[in-house]
Amino acid sequence: MMELEARIKEWPLIGPMSEYREIYWGNPRYGQKAQLPFTMDDIDDAEARLKRFAPYIKKAFPETREMGGIIESPLREIPEMAKALNIEGRLFLKCDSHLPVSGSVKARGGIYEILKLAEAIAMEQGMLSLTDDYGKLTEESFRRLFSQYSVAVGSTGNLGLSIGIISAKLGFKVTVHMSADARQWKKDRLKERGVTVVEYEDDYQRAVAEGRAAAEKDPSCHFVDDENSQDLFLGYAASAKRLQVQLERQHISVDEQHPLFVYLPCGVGGAPGGITFGLKTVLGPHVHCIFAEPTHAPCMTLGMMTGLHDRISVSDIGLDGRTAADGLAVGRPSKLVGNVVSTLVQGCYTVDDAKLYRYLKLLWDEENIQIEPSACAGFEGPVHMLINERYSPTHIVWATGGSMVPGDEMERYYQRGAELV
Repeated sequence: MMELEARIKEWPLIGPMSEYREIYWGNPRYGQKAQLPFTMDDIDDAEARLKRFAPYIKKAFPETREMGGIIESPLREIPEMAKALNIEGRLFLKCDSHLPVSGSVKARGGIYEILKLAEAIAMEQGMLSLTDDYGKLTEESFRRLFSQYSVAVGSTGNLGLSIGIISAKLGFKVTVHMSADARQWKKDRLKERGVTVVEYEDDYQRAVAEGRAAAEKDPSCHFVDDENSQDLFLGYAASAKRLQVQLERQHISVDEQHPLFVYLPCGVGGAPGGITFGLKTVLGPHVHCIFAEPTHAPCMTLGMMTGLHDRISVSDIGLDGRTAADGLAVGRPSKLVGNVVSTLVQGCYTVDDAKLYRYLKLLWDEENIQIEPSACAGFEGPVHMLINERYSPTHIVWATGGSMVPGDEMERYYQRGAELV
C-alpha cells in the first residue's frame, strides 16, 4: 500500500487509474528530438518485401486477388457516426477489422514476420532469389522445406490467428500459446487449420513466457516475440505508406491547418507503436497519434507515464487486467515500443468496457459496420480533443479487428451494447 501511495504521489494519475477510472494522459515528451532505432529505409524495405510476396499471397489467399496480393483495408468515412458522437471535423474508420486473411491489424506485422522468415530460409537453401516470381512459394517443394521448421507465438488471440494462418499455409509446424482471455472461436479457427493450440489458465505474459521457453529448446523453431520483435514492428509501420496514398486519393491534406488525429487501441504496443512510427515518419509532425486502452489493463499508459516501460505492470497498481477487450488484456508493455514511441505519441487514454459495447452498437446502427469490442476503443478519443476553431481536423479511428468474429458472438456483443445504452 505504501508503495502505491508513493507512486500516486509521484504520478497523480495512477490514483484514478488504480480505481479503474477513465483518464487522459498528455505526453510531456511529445515532439522532443530523439534518436530512433529505425528509419524510413526500414519502412521502405518492409514495403518492398511485401510487394515481392504479393504473387504468393494472391495465389495462396484468393480473397486478395482484387488487391493483387496486397493485404490492405479501406479508409472509410463514417459521417453518421461523427454526427452521433458530435465530433468536430471529418471522421474515418481505418478498417483493419476487415483485412483479408486474418481479419485484424495483426495481419500486418504477424504475416510480415513469417514472410520474412520464409524468404530467409528459402534463400539460404538456394531455392529463391530476389528476382524470382514469389508465386512459386505455393509449390509443394517449398512446403516440404518449411515443414522442417516450426513457429511459436504467445497471444491473446488476433496475433495468434495471423501467425497460425500464414505459417500453416506456408507449411511450417506452428504452435500458438494462448492466454485464458483468448476467445474460444479463435482457438477453434486455429485448430481447424492444423495449428497446435496450447491453452493457459493465466494471462498474456504467461502465454508469451511459455511460448518463448518452449521455442528456446528447439533450434529449428522461430519464436514470434510480440513484446520485442523488430520485424513485427516494421510490418505495422509499412501501413503508413498505404495510408498516405489513401489520404491523397480522398484529397485529405495533413498540414498545420489540417491536423490528422489517429486513435489506436493498444495492448502490448506493437501494432499501435509500429503504425505511429510509420505515420510520424511518412506524414510528418501534423499527424498526432493517441493510444486507447481499457481501464483494467492500461499497461502502455502506465509504462510511458512512469518511464518504467516493461519494469511496471498494471498489477503493481492493483489492477486485475481483465477486460472484454481481449486483444488489449495485457499487463506489461513492450520495452521496445515504449522507448521508440516515447516522443512520438501525443497521449494515451483509458476507456471503460461498457463504452466499448455502446460504441459497437452505435457503429452498427449508424454505419452498418461490425467490429469487435477492443476495436471500438478509438471512438472515445475525439471526445478528448479540444480543437482550435482555426483548424480543420481529420480523425481516424483504427479498427483493429472484427470480421472473423462468428455471427452469433457479434450479435451477443450488440445485445450487450443495447443493454448498456
